Amino acid sequence: MGSKKKEIALQVNISTQELWEEMLSSKGLTVVDVYQGWCGPCKPVVSLFQKMRMEVGLDLLHFALAEADYLDVLEKYRGKCEPTFLFYAGGELVAVVRGANVPQLQSTIRDQLAAAASALSPGPERKAIRDEALAEEGECFSRVKDDGEDEDVGEFRTSEQVSSGKTCTLAIIKPDAVMHGNSEEIVMKIQETGFDILTNEERTMTEAEMRLFYQHRAGEEAFEQLIHHMCSGPSHLLILTRTEGAEDVVTAWRSIMGPCDPDVARREQPDSLRAQYGTVMPFNAVHGSQDAAAARRELLLLFPSFKFSEEETGAAPGKSPKQILAS
Repeated sequence: MGSKKKEIALQVNISTQELWEEMLSSKGLTVVDVYQGWCGPCKPVVSLFQKMRMEVGLDLLHFALAEADYLDVLEKYRGKCEPTFLFYAGGELVAVVRGANVPQLQSTIRDQLAAAASALSPGPERKAIRDEALAEEGECFSRVKDDGEDEDVGEFRTSEQVSSGKTCTLAIIKPDAVMHGNSEEIVMKIQETGFDILTNEERTMTEAEMRLFYQHRAGEEAFEQLIHHMCSGPSHLLILTRTEGAEDVVTAWRSIMGPCDPDVARREQPDSLRAQYGTVMPFNAVHGSQDAAAARRELLLLFPSFKFSEEETGAAPGKSPKQILAS
């Protein structure tokens, strides 16, 4: 019960315009986690916030949660696929960080805290910024034309070119790793190895979802055990992109995971996630898409609110995601 009170005190929930105005008048620096209702707040950064508050105290550093759909001032952030952190000081927007990039968040908090402390002393006024990403209306991703210009298409691009040429794949932190309290550590290691996390959603899978998800394995002896395990508790569903390296994101993620069997992983790839966090099959901690086609299929099933083009899904007009997946 004590930990719950601590978490509530750590991040104030801004749900009205009045609370937003109150936040703007706060002394020091306020970091606002802008989130979508279907995705929820960015949980992996809570431990960072706790650590930073312990380091600097409660007077100059504040954290808040704000659901974009509830506040008109955040209207342009609605429908975005990645967590966004807005930094306010003196009632003005002074920095923006996109994605659950813990090192970047930590660095930005330190820099902006120093600037906020300086602003309290006599001297030049602090310079406000505008979020350049909101200069033009658009969706989360944009298709890159051959001439290098961006074309807004309002589509979620999976395992194809998105935004600045990035590709996407699905990662799942399975119920066994979540149950053992390893999810935050796994998320940190994912980021440390050069991935960006566009979405991190905690969800308990349904049996219907998992039977469709693993339909290609329906004839295997351990199929029912696998379905039961995947529905036994919450998982973390992540959409990954890769910021560096020549390796495509699907291949890179599978390499970080290691061999499917944790025992084999410990022998052949002891630094892999499955070697470190898996126990015995099917409790191997993490899932990754087999290839680009599987990534499209799995993301379509688990994130149906995203918009796919007919070209990507190979669907006839009017077909639902489940009809596509079952065909």
